[in-house]
Amino acid sequence: MPSLKDLKNRIESVKNTRKITKAMQMVAAAKLRRAQDAAEASRPYTERFNAVLGGLAASVGGSDSAPKLLSGTGSDQTHLLVVMTAERGLCGGFNSNIAKLARAKAEELKAAGKTVKVLTVGKKGRDAIKRDLGDAFVGHVDLTEVKRIGYENAQEIARDLLARFDGGEFDVATIFYAKFQNVVTQIPTAQQIIPAAFDTAEDEGATTLYDYEPSEEAILADLLPRGVATQIFAALLENGASEQGARMSAMDNATRNAGDMIDQLTIEFNRSRQAVITNELIEIISGAEAL
Repeated sequence: MPSLKDLKNRIESVKNTRKITKAMQMVAAAKLRRAQDAAEASRPYTERFNAVLGGLAASVGGSDSAPKLLSGTGSDQTHLLVVMTAERGLCGGFNSNIAKLARAKAEELKAAGKTVKVLTVGKKGRDAIKRDLGDAFVGHVDLTEVKRIGYENAQEIARDLLARFDGGEFDVATIFYAKFQNVVTQIPTAQQIIPAAFDTAEDEGATTLYDYEPSEEAILADLLPRGVATQIFAALLENGASEQGARMSAMDNATRNAGDMIDQLTIEFNRSRQAVITNELIEIISGAEAL
């Protein structure tokens, strides 16, 4: 049974931990609003940009003059998985859920006889996947020093992917990230970005209203690389909001758990203290009766 001093030290230690988790919760809450606004503000542009590209892609179809980023290499043997996670932990299952989805996709591809390569963005994803897919690693993007994610960060990642694609290193690229829904829910998502894939069901009828100068192929050749950067930027913003939401929720749970632990330790401390006092009284009374 722990002594009174040990119990008192544990209570003080847990109280200090609760102060830290409460402070981290408040910081995450402050950052969440800005990150959520950025993610939500990017969605209309990204959706409309993809709709325009989808309409152009539908008009080009499977023509021989279609850009390589749209038609692909003609093969799907080599897949590049771009796993986008956080640079820091203490955000619940945010990082592990994205890594789990990427590992499941890698196992599925390997079972089908495909070659899998992995590029990570964020060291937590690298640490989580390296144990199982260390031999498939081809690169890592470190954003530790980046104070605030900007479009230039997405452009750097996009240029790296496009250079690898032009060099024939892979046939299909898929990004993995968490789509922000609310503070409690962040949805791990896999999205193919190379070759470009669009849902053109809603835009097929609208494409006949436009005449393009220059040709659709020329416009696509210019816009598709920007589309890759745009999708990566949107994923980074969604990840940023999801990370802060997950951290806020995790620190709130940690603060509540610390409070419950303090209550339990306080009860145990009081009981032990009462037992010590009772023993001392018994000794005093016994000594008095002996006299």
